[in-house]
Amino acid sequence: MNKEPLLQVKNLKKHFPVKRGFFNQVVGQIRAVDGISFDLHQGECLGLVGESGSGKTTVGRTILRALSPTDGQVLFRSDDQSYDLATATEDTLRPLRKHMQMIFQDPYSSLNPRMTVFDIIGEPLLVNGVSDRSEREQRVQELIIQVGLKPEHIRRYPHAFSGGQRQRIGIARALALHPKLIVADEPVSALDVSVQAQVLNLLQELQSTFQLTYLFIAHDLNVVGHISDRIAVMYAGKLVELGTTDELFRQPKHPYTEALLAAVPVPEPRKSRNRALLSGEVADPANLPSGCVFHPRCPYVEDRCKTEVPKFREIATGHLARCHLAE
Repeated sequence: MNKEPLLQVKNLKKHFPVKRGFFNQVVGQIRAVDGISFDLHQGECLGLVGESGSGKTTVGRTILRALSPTDGQVLFRSDDQSYDLATATEDTLRPLRKHMQMIFQDPYSSLNPRMTVFDIIGEPLLVNGVSDRSEREQRVQELIIQVGLKPEHIRRYPHAFSGGQRQRIGIARALALHPKLIVADEPVSALDVSVQAQVLNLLQELQSTFQLTYLFIAHDLNVVGHISDRIAVMYAGKLVELGTTDELFRQPKHPYTEALLAAVPVPEPRKSRNRALLSGEVADPANLPSGCVFHPRCPYVEDRCKTEVPKFREIATGHLARCHLAE
């Protein structure tokens, strides 16, 4: 693993304006992503976890500049230079985009039903200057084999494939330009459990073969624990915990992480468990509570939690948490 991070996210924010009234006036802000920071090294997989509405998908799309950030830096390293994707112009972004690709959540809607597999996977090659059709066809066939499909499949349309096969096509499309960074946005959540395992194993094989770097977004800690080197936990637009997978599973430092782990099913029906049940509703990103954003649902809440915002600090080596009581 290189010492210099491939990706550095610093105090990233993405706020969406709330508009009301006849004149469409801005009356508030939805703080979807509210000041998060992390590093991602070459060849590493960082899992980004949180329940629906936590802002994790917005993080992925803002990093790739599918959404423009409100504030912060997204430093991406390419050819021994560091580029701030948050403020880069389109002319600067265009040659960088081939190094950053995305695997989408829904394999049914992310593929154009009017295009063949050859056209879907070959389109990024065509856009980036590979105009020779035979060269594109050879590359597409190589990719199809690498993701576990057959060369004859390239003439078929997406409707002829199962969900797992469609996701493999989406993965092949993401790999077409030899990217350095792949943002995988819940890539297995729409698939059957047995197919999930196959796709996860495929992603791990491809990572090892091509030295890929993943930002793996999911809501299922079981899935993330299977593939990730480190895990970052999000709640209401903020990172509340970050650490290695082993450390986070063994000794969570934030009560939200503790509750997420308690909800993971155990393959032993007779084993009793102490579940950390959460009360209340998920924090509203347009009207966040004072102090710690998690305090209305926290079983360990103290008076200072209601007024004092906890810092995101290192509790142990490489293990950070945003909680007054983390120690």
